[in-house]
Amino acid sequence: MSLNKMIQEKFPQQSIDDWEQSAEKALKGKSIESLSRNTYENIKLKPLYSKEDLTTGALSQYPGAEDFRRGSYAAGYLSEEWKVAQKINASSSEELADKLLAATNKGQTALAFEPEHLKNPEKISVAVGELYEKYPFSVDAGPNQHLLIAGLGALKEREKVSGYIAADPLAIAAADSLNDRSIDELYENLNETVSVAAENLPSLKTIMVNSVVYHNGGANAVQELAFSLAAGVNHLQYFLEKGKSTEEMLSKMVFKFAVGSNFFMEIAKLRAARVLWGKVAEAYGAEGDSKKMVISAETSFFTKSAYDSYVNMLRAGNEAFAAVLGGVQYLHVSPYNDPEGSQSPFSERIARNTQLILMEEAHLLKVSDPAGGSWYIEHLTNELISKSWELFLEIEEHGGMADALQTGWVQDQISQVLEKKKKDVHTRKQSIIGTNIYANPDEKPLQTEMETVHNSRSDLKSIPQVRLSESFEGLRSLSERLKGKGIRPESGLICLGALKDHKARADFISGFLAPGGVDAVKSGSVYNPEDAEAFIQKTNCRHYFICGSNEQYESMAVPLIKQLKEAFPSAAIYLAGLPEDRKKDEYKSAGISGYIHVKSDCYETLLNMLNEMEEASNGQ
Repeated sequence: MSLNKMIQEKFPQQSIDDWEQSAEKALKGKSIESLSRNTYENIKLKPLYSKEDLTTGALSQYPGAEDFRRGSYAAGYLSEEWKVAQKINASSSEELADKLLAATNKGQTALAFEPEHLKNPEKISVAVGELYEKYPFSVDAGPNQHLLIAGLGALKEREKVSGYIAADPLAIAAADSLNDRSIDELYENLNETVSVAAENLPSLKTIMVNSVVYHNGGANAVQELAFSLAAGVNHLQYFLEKGKSTEEMLSKMVFKFAVGSNFFMEIAKLRAARVLWGKVAEAYGAEGDSKKMVISAETSFFTKSAYDSYVNMLRAGNEAFAAVLGGVQYLHVSPYNDPEGSQSPFSERIARNTQLILMEEAHLLKVSDPAGGSWYIEHLTNELISKSWELFLEIEEHGGMADALQTGWVQDQISQVLEKKKKDVHTRKQSIIGTNIYANPDEKPLQTEMETVHNSRSDLKSIPQVRLSESFEGLRSLSERLKGKGIRPESGLICLGALKDHKARADFISGFLAPGGVDAVKSGSVYNPEDAEAFIQKTNCRHYFICGSNEQYESMAVPLIKQLKEAFPSAAIYLAGLPEDRKKDEYKSAGISGYIHVKSDCYETLLNMLNEMEEASNGQ
């Protein structure tokens, strides 16, 4: 073939129909529809996306152009880097000063800290020294905002103070941090603080829309967007009624989001947020750059686990990557031991370096909006915009965000989604590596405390801040309690026939038991009831699982179960797998306790097993 002919060669054009036919052939008769699934946002995900999926109008062609989905700056991070805003824990202004200086020397580019841990927030000027002249603030101030703002009044060059020290009265209320103050009182305090800051610290943002509290309560992406949109409108309405101008208030606002583990959904969430807020700002008469959203993000607390804690590094890295592709301005990456509520120099350094790797080694500073134009992400973005706007309008029908919180409507909406997420984790439809799948029963966890939330005010139901892994961590705690009594949680696996016959199901049961800290004790190859009886006599466990092939179950499972139950009536015997309906009555008559299969509720099964072990030990 000549070079000229090679250059002119083209791959044949393929249509969606061609792809579907090839895919269905590979699926051996299953339909393409079987590959689709629904998200917690009730968005149907397809196996393939194309330009035909973008039916909602023209897309932004360039970053920095309206509708801002592609980012707020034309050159992306080339012109305006995101700020490395790792939150520092310190109890005094002197300690904070030392830690801020050390952090900025190691790559930190924003003055970020936890104000609730600071015993003397009014001395913040001592802590920041001259750093404020070079680095912006990144502080969710909460109830301590007025003290921090007053403390910064002691600085000589206050006009150089930038970034944000902001608060959100609605998020404070939702997180049960009211300290016996009403939402109205919190707004009054914010109004006073905003006025003082506008006079003394003109470049500082002071009004926050904080959706992290909803995310950590279990909300889905649509809810996070709609609640943040409604909260932003609530803020604007309040300040406009106080005589403030729209342009002034928009310039003082910052939005804070948590970024979860659903990589593409989280990218789309941040893109959709900018589009939605731009439309709201436009409705209030804003023009140009004042319609842009400033986003501060942090990796999710909700997704982190106490077991296999180093996996939290991978989770946080994935979430940080999504945040950057989504186009944030400030970013905090949670340390791997965040569930403990404290950090170490090692965990802080790893978290900070995660961002520096994204900047320097992954070169994310060099590309403007790398996610732009992806048919999948653009489709997700449009879906989130549409569904979030619908929910936002529903919130407005309930009187706005403040009223919806006070009546408990918002809390109920979130709890419904949280229950769905918990069910999926309990049945292992949703994986938490090292916790509900691939767990190590002998591993020691991070030292966390299960907090019970108590409302300080009876007229507002708080949104508990939870982690999705907590229920399984509770199982492990129960397992450790048994070990403390001298009882090792373990169950027996009755392995039928040769290794090739029972290995798959024996491995499945071992993995099923591990999340509860229960060891699987395997028998040798069992060929008759006498072998099984000898194994039970030797191990004396409370629970046993028969593992074998379907053919073995058909020929010997029912008589085996019957004989074992007669010999050991107190033993609970389960079958690994789900038999045909026609056989279930026979198994029931034989004395089977249940069936363990891929759709079983792992959490509920293990909880019952551990409770039975504990009851048996108490009766001894």
